[in-house]
Amino acid sequence: MLLAEELAALEDRLHRQTVEYLQQRQSTEGHAIEDVEPQTLRKLVGRLLQEERRILPRQVQQELIDAIVHRIVGLGPLEPLLHDPEITEIMVNAPDEIFVERHGRLEEVDAAFRDEQHILQVIERIVGPIGRRVDESMPYVDARLPDGSRVNAIIPPLALRGPALTIRRFSKTPFTLQRLVALGTLTEEMARFLQACVRARLNILISGGTGSGKTSTLNALARSIPPYERLITIEDTAELQLSAKNIVFLEARPPNIEGRGEVTIRTLLRNALRMRPDRIIVGEVRGAEAFDMLQAMNTGHPGSLTTVHANSPEDAIRRLESMVLMANLELPQPAIREQIVGALDLIVQQERLPDGQRKIVSIAEVLRGEQADGQVRVLVREIYQFERAGMNAEGQTMGRFKATGYTPQCLDAITKAGYSPEQPLET
Repeated sequence: MLLAEELAALEDRLHRQTVEYLQQRQSTEGHAIEDVEPQTLRKLVGRLLQEERRILPRQVQQELIDAIVHRIVGLGPLEPLLHDPEITEIMVNAPDEIFVERHGRLEEVDAAFRDEQHILQVIERIVGPIGRRVDESMPYVDARLPDGSRVNAIIPPLALRGPALTIRRFSKTPFTLQRLVALGTLTEEMARFLQACVRARLNILISGGTGSGKTSTLNALARSIPPYERLITIEDTAELQLSAKNIVFLEARPPNIEGRGEVTIRTLLRNALRMRPDRIIVGEVRGAEAFDMLQAMNTGHPGSLTTVHANSPEDAIRRLESMVLMANLELPQPAIREQIVGALDLIVQQERLPDGQRKIVSIAEVLRGEQADGQVRVLVREIYQFERAGMNAEGQTMGRFKATGYTPQCLDAITKAGYSPEQPLET
């Protein structure tokens, strides 16, 4: 049996021979290496391995062939992880330090890159086809895989231990409100209420921390939009999975190597207003575009949806106020609050619990109030909440969803639009 170092050397040699053969074929036949079918590549590597005349167990042979195929047309050691349906996130901290999230829990896996250069090659393979780049002048990048999975890569000098890669995977089964109910994210009563709110064209902000499931909930809510409406989606990195017929997907663009050509979410939002949208869906507001989003909600595009990073509905309001100030319009705080109160109807607060469960912990209505001095105040009134009751012996969070007893004012708008929270969920 070969030692690990000998196996690594054999893999490198077979990889080099395979690439040389493909490059020669490319020069004579014009076929790009990336276009080679994996099965054809597998046969080629198998033939080259036979020519080595090494006696290896069948399993070791298959692992060698798989590793070389993944190096040439795949993502190296990440390929098996990307085909595991239970893995929702992949985190590469170092060549021999790879973690995954499975069922909400983090665990280290027995997979490794050869070295830092190998990680860089895989990053380049991801970002190249979509026109992105990562180098010393732009040492971080957001990208996506063909299946829609979201990718973030950051390299030295910003990453002190070497290149780091994070892949947020998305389920191939579309998220619907029914599926979120089955997963325990919310109750059927809450889902029916949110479905009625979306159909009645209420403006909804989904708030939560990183990895709390905001995008999944946004996908599920957007699927409740009637099919005859025209949708425009705007994202930093496209990841929404919507099946509407009349839909346009827009994606922001970073600056090129000369620092030119950047197209921001704010620019796309302004352009979207000229595209005759019924609703605008912004994947996430992070800065000055919050003002444009509120303007769109206030001026003829009700029923719009977006997400924000915040820890509570009240925190989401404060975050929006701060982001509107980034627009440098010198708006006084009362005017900003007028915009928020006029635009938002609901805030859906999502959270990733310590045991990995993702829950909608609050659904709250946004209302107009007044302070003692007569200035506008943004009020938040909870309609549903998740009440925690400690942890069980297995470390799982215990609790229950409950209605607070508050009757939301938006019920009148839902009824006038011809909908009801009692209507069954769509499949």
